[in-house]
Amino acid sequence: MAFPGGASATVEPPATAPARSDRRQGSKKGGSRRGLIAWLFMLPLIVVNLLVIAGPGVLSVYYSFTDWSGIGGSHFIGIANYRKMFTDSAFGDAFLHNVWWTLFFLIVPMGMGLFGAYLLSRLRRFVTLFRVIYFVPYIVASVVSASIWQSLLSPEHGIGKFLGVNFLGNSSTALPSVAVVNTWSWWGFLVIVFLAAMQGVNPSLYEASGLDGANSWQQFWHVTLPSIRPTLMFLGLMTIIWSFLVFDYIYILTQGGPAGATEVLSTLQYRDAFENQQAGYAAAIGVVLALISGVVVASYQILRRRRDWDI
Repeated sequence: MAFPGGASATVEPPATAPARSDRRQGSKKGGSRRGLIAWLFMLPLIVVNLLVIAGPGVLSVYYSFTDWSGIGGSHFIGIANYRKMFTDSAFGDAFLHNVWWTLFFLIVPMGMGLFGAYLLSRLRRFVTLFRVIYFVPYIVASVVSASIWQSLLSPEHGIGKFLGVNFLGNSSTALPSVAVVNTWSWWGFLVIVFLAAMQGVNPSLYEASGLDGANSWQQFWHVTLPSIRPTLMFLGLMTIIWSFLVFDYIYILTQGGPAGATEVLSTLQYRDAFENQQAGYAAAIGVVLALISGVVVASYQILRRRRDWDI
């Protein structure tokens, strides 16, 4: 290129394209390096999960097809353990108790949690104090709270003595009594979660419904519940899983008694594995519990993707 006065200069080709290519390659290398570092950080956790969860899980599936007693060798017996479940009255009763427990916790603690969260959402003062009060029973160890309630319900020196009812020793009241005790420690957690979801509802929806003349109940039914539906579904599905895995309160308070009135699948599995020396059958019960949980989790994932829930 010629400039006035005879000066000339050579125009260099633009270096934009190679620079972008270099940046892309550098970005890919950086991304690969960060991904490798992330996997290295996760490696210990993956190894622990493989050893503690995946390994025993695979072994449980294998032993569910054997007659293993828990000690010594085992023999492959095919699906005999699973066939036994269909004729085992103890398994059928325990399964029905789990279903009853699930329905109870889907209705009572969930309803109490929603009601408590709604009341807290209306407060303008002392909300933090009530949060702490509701949450304290949840953080108390199950052994401690169950032991306290065992003394409270005692027919010798507790509430049972004054009311003349042996709550934990009567087959008709034992399971509801244990469920009430577990509800006492659980519903506060639901209150806190539901309250967090309610506080995320857009206030303009309440203002608009108020201008349309909606009362508190109509706002709760038509604004609050639809807005927190993902949280409701998540806790509902988790409640189903936890209800089928319940063990601690039942074992501490009644150990499945009296006469199997509070026996659930997890306590039956424990009894077969460690008292009846039927570890293979207990493993089959564990596989059934895992399948139930897997179906519930898969249902939630399908709903979450179809509804595009951000939870």
